[in-house]
Amino acid sequence: SDTCYVLSFAIIMLNTSLHNHNVRDKPTVERFISMNRGINEGGDLPEELLRNLYESIKNEPFKIPEDDGNDLTHTFFNPDREGWLLKLGGRVKTWKRRWFILTDNCLYYFEYTTDKEPRGIIPLENLSIREVEDPRKPNCFELYNPSHKGQVIKACKTEADGRVVEGNHVVYRISAPTPEEKEEWIKSIKASISRDPFYDMLATRKRRIANKK
Repeated sequence: SDTCYVLSFAIIMLNTSLHNHNVRDKPTVERFISMNRGINEGGDLPEELLRNLYESIKNEPFKIPEDDGNDLTHTFFNPDREGWLLKLGGRVKTWKRRWFILTDNCLYYFEYTTDKEPRGIIPLENLSIREVEDPRKPNCFELYNPSHKGQVIKACKTEADGRVVEGNHVVYRISAPTPEEKEEWIKSIKASISRDPFYDMLATRKRRIANKK
């Protein structure tokens, strides 16, 4: 299941890169294969499978059901909330400034606001959120899994070399710029958390389409 999870993330990134007109440097099939090295419990998936996936997505982009946008980047055009936050690293405990977007029951983060692809995706399914005190940073909150304490949260990110890997976080500790923004983020994330994210995504899309009519 972990292999499917990481591969799904890689496919979403590939779909966005190939069919977003703003991305000039289109990934090659070789780059897509290298992105997925070692994701099958340390081994590689069959190259033929990855080539077939690449060609299939290149020839016909997939769409989010009920979405009236031209490509997956439409997901980020009408977010529930967005803004700069500091995120504590999973393995290396350093704070990094990231642009966060909350939409469709997922928290996406980017290195820059101009980036077309997220550096990481945190699905909020089955997660909870709490305020925490941190001596190093003010206005902190955490995302955690109340049912599986101590287990790594299901999430994906891209490394600097372009490889897609699973996240290393047991909790995601995040610092907001002000107490007011911390409260707003907690409120927005609490409202977004659901145990059935796919159904929630469809319901959200239908509401947005209805509101535009």
